[in-house]
Amino acid sequence: MPFLDHVLQPPSYGWKDTQNFLIKPSPRQILGEFCLRLNIFKSKKNWLPLFSWIKVFCLAPFFICFLIFYLTWWTALLAFVYGMIIMGTHGTVWLHRYCTHGAYKFRNNFWRFITQNLTIKVIPEEIYVISHHVHHTKSDQPGDPYNAQAGFLYCFLADVNHQPIAKNLTEQDYNRVCLLMRHTGITANTYKQYQSWGSYVNPWRAVISWALNWCFWYLLFYIIGGHALAFCFFGAAGVWAVGVRTFNYDGHAKGKDKQREGIDYHHGDKSINQLWPGLVAGEWHNNHHLYPRSARSGFKPYQIDLAWYFIWLMKSIGAVSHYRDYRNHFYKEHMPDKLNKLL
Repeated sequence: MPFLDHVLQPPSYGWKDTQNFLIKPSPRQILGEFCLRLNIFKSKKNWLPLFSWIKVFCLAPFFICFLIFYLTWWTALLAFVYGMIIMGTHGTVWLHRYCTHGAYKFRNNFWRFITQNLTIKVIPEEIYVISHHVHHTKSDQPGDPYNAQAGFLYCFLADVNHQPIAKNLTEQDYNRVCLLMRHTGITANTYKQYQSWGSYVNPWRAVISWALNWCFWYLLFYIIGGHALAFCFFGAAGVWAVGVRTFNYDGHAKGKDKQREGIDYHHGDKSINQLWPGLVAGEWHNNHHLYPRSARSGFKPYQIDLAWYFIWLMKSIGAVSHYRDYRNHFYKEHMPDKLNKLL
């Protein structure tokens, strides 16, 4: 069986039926699976998805207090910029284009560490990276961990129900997981530790990294603008942490065929280019599925790509040593009449 067919822990309701059709579980089944996989008392191997959602719940009080005590037009604007643009762009730069697709390389580990911690840390790299490789291999097919055709809840709770790695990998397969994660700088469990914890990352390292990241950013925000600014930004991070879980459902047209001629050029799945995620986070999703290893996804003049601008800037100052840019490939293959003007 191919590695990506079994690297993820399958849900109790399965990926596909006996005729290889996608299983579309009921909301009750999805919620039941969600609760089961967060049960740390049933198995300590459930720690990572629980840890991911603990972060979300820890951000909730910041958001509530922000609304009650610190909400003004000015702080609302700052929250929008931080939550929608900064957090969104950083997710694209770090988790998507670097950790998963290796679209660029850092000059050294210092710049990798700085980029990793440029914002409030929310999404565990392990949950995102491995499952996203599977997503691209099986996009909109049974086994896609956030298959939009199975409904909103299927996608929204995918980080718990479908994205964690399997708990019974062989040592050879676990080493392949390590190869996919090694460049991220996240220290790997040994195979024996993996058998105990069911994860690539060690829980103690993950908790310490989280605590240091949050303490640093809260202190910095407090020094700059007091509790008002700190609660503003941490509350905005909470909104992003919930909102990002809705992206792939929308980015794959809610499971429907909504691709448009002259806008969406990749027809191997249901991914679409959307104006809002593209403008605020560089997520021109159909373009990305067309050239997943490109450090730039905004190919056309109106497709503003803040994530690409950041990567380009990092290359300009020497923090990034190499990147892949498929814009010319895009024009050559899909708009050859425009290529000469571009060059």
